[in-house]
Amino acid sequence: MTAAGCTSVPMKESGTLTSYSSLGPAKGKLSEKQRLYVDGQHLSRVKTVRIVPTSFTFIAANRVKSESDRSLVANALDRALCVALSDKYRMVRHDQRADLTVRSVVTDIVLTNKDVAAAATVVSVGGGFAIPDNIPIIGVPRIPFGLGGLAVEAEALDGQNIQRAAMMWTRGANFIQDKPRYSEVGDAYGHAAKFASDFSQLLITGREPRMFDVSVPAWHQVQSWFGGKPKYAACETFGRAPGVMGAVATKFGLPPQWTDKKPKALASR
Repeated sequence: MTAAGCTSVPMKESGTLTSYSSLGPAKGKLSEKQRLYVDGQHLSRVKTVRIVPTSFTFIAANRVKSESDRSLVANALDRALCVALSDKYRMVRHDQRADLTVRSVVTDIVLTNKDVAAAATVVSVGGGFAIPDNIPIIGVPRIPFGLGGLAVEAEALDGQNIQRAAMMWTRGANFIQDKPRYSEVGDAYGHAAKFASDFSQLLITGREPRMFDVSVPAWHQVQSWFGGKPKYAACETFGRAPGVMGAVATKFGLPPQWTDKKPKALASR
C-alpha cells in the first residue's frame, strides 16, 4: 500500500557530473534511490568548503515555469547543505578559494498538484485535530495522488578539479511521510533539504551512510533552524530558515513561498 502511494522519479545520468564511473549501484527503498562515491581519505584532510549555487538542467528548468519557484528549491538545498557542512568544515563564499568545491544540479522535478495538496491539507489537518493527543500516531495519511518529486546530481571537487565525492539522488513524495503544501514545488522544496542532509553526511563521515545513522544536531544547526545567524557568514548568502513560522506553514499546508523569503544577497540583484 505504501509503494502504491509514492511518486517515482527515474534515476538517469544527466551528464552534469565530471564522472559517473566511480558511482556504485543504485540503492534505496520505496521512493528514494541513491548512487554514491566518496574518497573518505581525501575528505579527512579538507578544511575549507565552498558551495556553488545550485543550478537546473534544461529539462528540470522547463518543468518549473516560475523562476522564483526554481530559486526557492535551489536556495533551500544550498542553505541546508551549508548549515550541515558547517559541523566539520569552514565554509567560505563561492567566489573564494577552498579545499573543496561542492556543486549540485537539479536534474528533474515532478510538480505537486496544488489542488489535490489543498484537499489533502484539509483532511490531514482536520483529522489531526480530531484525534486525541494521547493516541500515539505518526500522522494522518495524505491523499495519495498528485505527489511531487525531485532528482539531484551533486559532486565535491578538490583544487585540481578531481572528483572526491558524488551522488545521484532521487526521491518521490509518499502519502505517509510528506506533508502536502499548496505549491507546485511543495514536495521538491521539502526534498531539497532531505538531499542536503544525505549529501552532507556523505562528505562529513567520508563513507556511505548507514540506515540508522542518528546524531544530535549541533547548537548552530538548532539556531539556524529557528532563523538565527549561521555559524559562518558564507551561509548568509542563502538566507535564513523560516523557523517556527515555517513549521506552522508546513502544518497548515501553506506555500513555502509565504515564509521562506529570498535572501537579501539575491533580492538586491
